[in-house]
Amino acid sequence: MTGLALIRSEPFPVSSSPGTDRPVVVMKFGSSVLSGPADAPAVASDIYAQVRRGRRVVAVVSAFAGETDRLLAEAQALGLAHDNPLLPAYVVQGEERSAALTAIACDRIGLSATTLSVPDLGILADGPVEHARPVALDRRALDRALAHHEVVVVPGFGAVSSEGRVVLMGRGGSDLTALFLAAELGLDHVQLIKDVDGLYDRDPNVDPEARRYDQASWAEARELGGGLVQPDALDLAARRQLRVEVRNHADGHRTIIGAASLPPRPVRSSRPLKIAVAGCGVVGGGALARLLDDPRYHVVGVLVRDPAKAREVPGISADRLAPLLVSDASALLARGPDILLEALSEAEAGYALIHTALQGGVDVASANKQAVSRDPGGLLALAEANDAKLLWSASIGGGVPMVESLRAARAEGPVQSFEAVLNGTVNFMLERLGTGATFDVALAEARAAGFAEEDPSSDLEGLDAAAKVRLLAFEAFGLMPDLADIPRDVLSPSLLPHAGARQLCRCHLDNGRLVAEVRLEAGPMDRLFTDLKGEGNALKVTSVDGSAVRCRGRGAGRWATAESLLADLSDLVARRSAREVG
Repeated sequence: MTGLALIRSEPFPVSSSPGTDRPVVVMKFGSSVLSGPADAPAVASDIYAQVRRGRRVVAVVSAFAGETDRLLAEAQALGLAHDNPLLPAYVVQGEERSAALTAIACDRIGLSATTLSVPDLGILADGPVEHARPVALDRRALDRALAHHEVVVVPGFGAVSSEGRVVLMGRGGSDLTALFLAAELGLDHVQLIKDVDGLYDRDPNVDPEARRYDQASWAEARELGGGLVQPDALDLAARRQLRVEVRNHADGHRTIIGAASLPPRPVRSSRPLKIAVAGCGVVGGGALARLLDDPRYHVVGVLVRDPAKAREVPGISADRLAPLLVSDASALLARGPDILLEALSEAEAGYALIHTALQGGVDVASANKQAVSRDPGGLLALAEANDAKLLWSASIGGGVPMVESLRAARAEGPVQSFEAVLNGTVNFMLERLGTGATFDVALAEARAAGFAEEDPSSDLEGLDAAAKVRLLAFEAFGLMPDLADIPRDVLSPSLLPHAGARQLCRCHLDNGRLVAEVRLEAGPMDRLFTDLKGEGNALKVTSVDGSAVRCRGRGAGRWATAESLLADLSDLVARRSAREVG
């Protein structure tokens, strides 16, 4: 699986890699937020949000909570002293393990991720084996990884001595790893994601009147931080003029540490946001599995057709789920949600629910392309009239940021056309048919993988893809072709295309008129599409000046699409927070 990628290119390039022209951000996750394997999906969500904005990510991770002490104790039980040069190489296995599991969590949601070991990362350090200081970076391995992946997960804490031995950079050394990498990569900013919401003028656990800094100087952070950021890392930040964003993983509150400072402010208390979920299938159930254990949110209800039907939501017991289930949309909205996550499979029911929620001032994130493509302009106008917000990124492309890509292209100049593979179910089946599978076997496998619905007719007849074409056209051109004006090829046992075929969707302007189609095609085509595997989706947007934006990734499945829906939720939450501050 190639993972999610966003590439801007000049006219007529051939490229399907993440590219080196996209900005890089360094993020560090400590053991307070990555305490064990169960926290890896939430960390992957934070990383996904950055990739969705068109950035490549270097994620620096600490060992899981208690892992470093356990490894030290095991080594010392064999008689190794603290200054034994063999000890660091054993201890950094904790960071390398958390890096591997974080990369796996990123891959699950469709990100293209890889890891580097401490030696491969190439940080050279001098000094005692347990408290060395970084002095240089051999960037070759990191640059290669960033050229081929959106996400490179690396272990913090460790470095390599001039003799080639692994050394440690002191307690809290993962902060130092992140800041040093950012400085050596020529960045002016680094993100440290922690379980605290910033820097205070005094201990908020002791004094409830403590005030939080939105902006603090490096010296203030060193004086007041109490270990918030490793002192050696703060010294490096001051020397290299790095801004350090200390951000709370749970609620997004942050302090920016840099050259300037602002007076601290009182902290407003906040309540968990009330969330309603419509639909408890592949996507809705995936989102629900994450939401129910997130302290930022209070799930008030889940709309389903039959509350008595047995449901399987990963990690959630039936007894816990049952009180949330309702079968009436008005009953769901009567529970007073702040935000609605709409993941129904029915177009009319979804549209009616979205319409009613927006009328009531409820923010909505939808994964229902059939519903929102009915009248996106009208729904947006309704949202604006009621001081609400509607987002629909999850409706198109699963975990691929197609909406964001089109908006980025349009911001650069007028769009001339786009072409895309938009249906993960059909692409998966076409690949299996190309290897000799029968139609029935390919469809059964698509269902088993969670890509195809029990009734796959919308996918096979091109209706799903056509609805996505309409939405993408709205994003690209501000208008949509009528569904009846989009010719569609049908995938059926009696009409099987040649091996290597793709369901290609196209739309372009012809003398002010939109021309769109959904076709099953084989033969020469852009490598962006021929290289797709399984449920992969891809989009190429061509501007009037001939430049192109490309993106690709996992276009179907529970976790990739649920992640896109949760990313829209995070954007809605950020909007509400900004409005409250303002």
